[in-house]
Amino acid sequence: MTSMRNLTFLIICLSILMSLCPLNSAANSESTSLWGKKLEFKGPPCLWQLHPEVSVPALTDLSVCIRLKRTSSAQWTGFLYRSTERKELGLEGNNANFKIWLFGKQYPVHQEVSSKKWHSICLTWSGKNQRLNVYLNEPTVENIFFYSDDAHQQLAQNGTLTLGVSHSVLPNGELKPESGNNLLGEIGLFRMWGKEWSAEEVSSLGCADGDVVSWDLRQWKYDCPPVPDNNLTCGWSNYKIKMWVTVTNLESPENCSLALEGITRNWLVNIFPNNISVQDIFVSQRPTCQMHLDEDLAKMSSRVCEKCFGCEVYVSVDPAANVKTVQTDISALLSTNFSFDFLTIEAVHDSITVLPAVISPPVTGPPPTITHSLTTSERGLTESTAPRPPKLSTTGEPVDRTVTVEMPDQFFRVNLTLLIRGILSKPTDFIKKWLQQKLETSNSMSVVNLVIKEGYRSMGEYTGLLTPITKQNQYNCTFHVQEYHKNNVADVEQFIHSALTSGYENISFAIQTTNISIKQIEPKSCLEEDISSLYGRYIWPETFPQVTAEMGCRKPVSNRAYRLCKLDIETDTTSWDYPNMTNCDKFATVSDISNITVTPDNAAEVVDIIQDLVDVQLSNNSQLSSSELRLVMEKLSEVVDVSIIEPIGVDIVNIVANILLSETDVTPVADIVLDLTDQMGNSMEFQGESINIKSPALVLSMINVDPDEFSGLTFGVSVSSTLNPEIFVNQSFVSKPLAETNATISLPAEINNFFPPGVRNTTRVQFHFYGTPDLFQDPYLINEIDGNWTLHSFVVSASVNNSQVINLKERVVVTLKHEETRRSKCVFWDFQKYSSLGGWSSSGCETRNISPHQTSCLCDHLTHFGVLLDASRDPLDPEDVRILTVISYLGCGVSSIFLGITLLTYLTFEKLRQDYPSKILINLSTALLGLTLLFLINSWLASFSNYALCITTAAFLHYFLLASCTWMGLEAFHMYFALVKVFNTYVPAYLLKFCAVGWGIPLVIVGLVLAIDKDAYGSSVPDRVGVALESTEQFCWIQNNVFYYVTVVGFFLLIFLGNMGVFIVVLIQIKKMRANKPLAKSRTALQDLRAVAGLTVLLGLTWSLGFFSFEPVRVVMMYLFAICNSFQGFFVFVFHCLMKENVRKQWKTHLCCGRFRVNETSDWSRSVTVDVRNKKGNLVKSLTTPPPSH
Repeated sequence: MTSMRNLTFLIICLSILMSLCPLNSAANSESTSLWGKKLEFKGPPCLWQLHPEVSVPALTDLSVCIRLKRTSSAQWTGFLYRSTERKELGLEGNNANFKIWLFGKQYPVHQEVSSKKWHSICLTWSGKNQRLNVYLNEPTVENIFFYSDDAHQQLAQNGTLTLGVSHSVLPNGELKPESGNNLLGEIGLFRMWGKEWSAEEVSSLGCADGDVVSWDLRQWKYDCPPVPDNNLTCGWSNYKIKMWVTVTNLESPENCSLALEGITRNWLVNIFPNNISVQDIFVSQRPTCQMHLDEDLAKMSSRVCEKCFGCEVYVSVDPAANVKTVQTDISALLSTNFSFDFLTIEAVHDSITVLPAVISPPVTGPPPTITHSLTTSERGLTESTAPRPPKLSTTGEPVDRTVTVEMPDQFFRVNLTLLIRGILSKPTDFIKKWLQQKLETSNSMSVVNLVIKEGYRSMGEYTGLLTPITKQNQYNCTFHVQEYHKNNVADVEQFIHSALTSGYENISFAIQTTNISIKQIEPKSCLEEDISSLYGRYIWPETFPQVTAEMGCRKPVSNRAYRLCKLDIETDTTSWDYPNMTNCDKFATVSDISNITVTPDNAAEVVDIIQDLVDVQLSNNSQLSSSELRLVMEKLSEVVDVSIIEPIGVDIVNIVANILLSETDVTPVADIVLDLTDQMGNSMEFQGESINIKSPALVLSMINVDPDEFSGLTFGVSVSSTLNPEIFVNQSFVSKPLAETNATISLPAEINNFFPPGVRNTTRVQFHFYGTPDLFQDPYLINEIDGNWTLHSFVVSASVNNSQVINLKERVVVTLKHEETRRSKCVFWDFQKYSSLGGWSSSGCETRNISPHQTSCLCDHLTHFGVLLDASRDPLDPEDVRILTVISYLGCGVSSIFLGITLLTYLTFEKLRQDYPSKILINLSTALLGLTLLFLINSWLASFSNYALCITTAAFLHYFLLASCTWMGLEAFHMYFALVKVFNTYVPAYLLKFCAVGWGIPLVIVGLVLAIDKDAYGSSVPDRVGVALESTEQFCWIQNNVFYYVTVVGFFLLIFLGNMGVFIVVLIQIKKMRANKPLAKSRTALQDLRAVAGLTVLLGLTWSLGFFSFEPVRVVMMYLFAICNSFQGFFVFVFHCLMKENVRKQWKTHLCCGRFRVNETSDWSRSVTVDVRNKKGNLVKSLTTPPPSH
């Protein structure tokens, strides 16, 4: 209790003294810090240059920030770093803009750095990405990609750096300032880091000091001193303290074994006020140090033990305070001796450095500590570097000539040959134990990295042992000896030699050393290494050979991670062993994979981690965010870049498939996914000639082919209801689709011409099958002129390794199934379309329809293929389609029969075809009969899948449809000509002219279509043509929307408008005629209705129903359209045969017998004739009677 009260009293007194009295001893950081000061450049001879003893390493990534103010409009130099050969890095400028020097090249930046105003300019360089970023007052103003023949450009090491002036380097290495473009102004800050900061990190750097060059006087050599400026204040919270610490124990030897990290933490917690909290501590182990202090021998001899170690401490100041003030206060607190529990703790005065550190530390876990035990638990530190010898270094380490750090151990390589005679069950285990007994007895050395190789040698004699032996075994042993006390090398070698040559024997066996060699080796330390994984980011510090570095886990913080700096027995060099993260937990979010560094050794583990995280994320949220998705795909691409073996490929395919099947929007990363799968197919390593990797949404098939035996290749995929794809491969070209496949692609033998030259047996052909259209979204399809197209098929692709297959004479055959029965079009994914955004294109592909649900594509290149369906109109209900199809076929069948009867009647009975209307009716019936018959047999002809036959069928169907429409128009014209326009006028060759128009115009139209594009006709599931609209079978018809709308819709619309006009005029004319003739008034309404219906059928006005088939009456109009038009031939028979008296008279005269037979000369006959003539009057006399001869 007394000791505790004394300790409390001591701390209180110490705190009061510190707050009231300035500490004259404080102060290394306070006196050398440049924070709150500026450099004034008013002209020569002011020169600020990096101290010659400060070493700048070769940097592949870097960031530099400078704060400057110009007071003149003259040319200026911010800083210049150069080697003896060139300007490596620099900042210069004038009034208009400024320019960057990088690796001897100059890059202008067209941004003005105005005078008499402070500006912050940062440069970042990435060697991996060959990218230079420039930031003026934080926002990015320039993004420059650097191009060089040397892809490994890096900043030259140990160059010369000046601020405010340009310089050159003389042959003797002396720096020579240059004039003409020196800065007239002030510099308030300069820092350099050995990494590329992102834009976000640049904006948050604030007061953080550089780790290569810092804002500290000890790093600079100068002619003019800095000037304090109270306006240059900077508030900051995070600081890094670097120092050498001595701990002496006056009485208790057991305290010498206490953990240095725990001792340091207790010390700092006690001396720091409440607003300064200790975050992380990093100490070194087993360095030796000599303190050159003035003290008497009696005091030194009273010490039981003494320790000296490098220490790096990260502290947080809350609230944030001015950097200058914090540096002064912390340096003062550390510069006093502190005693506790018989321990005296002291920081070496000249070694104290307090630097503002990065807020978001690059290390996500606790500090690496090379210690055996800890007394407290720690959190992660902001930056971790191994302790360096105390001289000027790239991290701002001070010149401290009172402390030296040496390699704690020395190493020897031992090679020896052992002969073992006798019976020994486990010789290698015994040899290991024997070596340890011989060399590790005094705890001054250890046997490490032991390798034992067995040999054999026969013996034909007794050896003098108690047991006769006829053979002996030989063992070659190689190992390292790690000696801790650093005794004299010759003495250590002599000890090892003596211990190993003494031999061993007992009643059962004997060991004899025959050859031995001992060599001292001087391995280097393992250098600092930045490793990121799902456990977090760890910067393992520089560590001595055969020493295990220790770091606190990021999760949980109470556990530790370990990593051995391993000495290799083969090469006698050191390298880092794999980290032991057994005690650490992985992080469970997708975003954490950004911390993973992918290497060939951990590629499989990385893929497993990503797969687990993606599965968890999708099970919780059903989708990945855009940032998570991009991160996953980029990390998988990194895996493929370094290693792609079969198990890794299977896992990657499963990951991609799971994402595709989720609700994740993959459109933003579609190109990355397609490149990923393509690269996998090109570089995957597998056993055998082929491999298939399948998942519900993605299938990959890779085949190594022999070009000399290549005769084609066919790939097919069948997708069942269980979404488990089945793969079919045929080593030949098959033009027809494989049975039961949803997608088939056949490569012709001509592909052989595109195989890459060189090693002929390594040519690889790969096929991809995509079970979802999500990767192929073309937003511009809805703007297509010829329809509203959508992707309604699977996507399949083929490619040849390292080859672009284009302009094939033998077409690639791609056959794809689709559920809906609409007009289809073959397309391929054009990566260059829409400014490289990608889109569907039909160039180089022909569409061949095999069945309503299957389309075949003939293409002249290899890429990704699909089938688009026209979604301009929503499909009808399947039940309506079935009923309408039945109506269409039934109506056309009935119409064909009765049109045949009509034609037979008019052609058989000559008296019925005496006038022009009868002859026009015969031509119309002929056209309608051809139309209905071709419609009935169209699907049957299309089933032959004969391209020429289908074109012919479609062309004739088109012809008879146009002919029917034309003769309906001619019928209307004749009515108008006869009833309205002309009376008692003779028209020469009247019917001949009608025939020329009625049969000639359709012939010209069809001929023009065939001449322009014969492929305008073809096989598909029709969706617009007449009664065929509702057919779900394959149908030969017009495939081009432009031709359809111009030659069918437009032509019909023109005829309809004319016929409708004539219909109205005729009705008006008949009404006038009835008003002028009293006998006509006796006609009933039924007779008028019959006349109107007859005209409607004759003029084809029912075809106009197709123009009104839109929602909400679409289905009703479809039924009316199908009934009226498919039965039009029947209606022609009814109104123009069955209901005409003269036709019935002819039937009774020639076809009836007995009392039903009518005599042609009877009164009934004459009365009928007179009545008919009276009705017609003179309206048709001029057209039915030729003019008298003169």
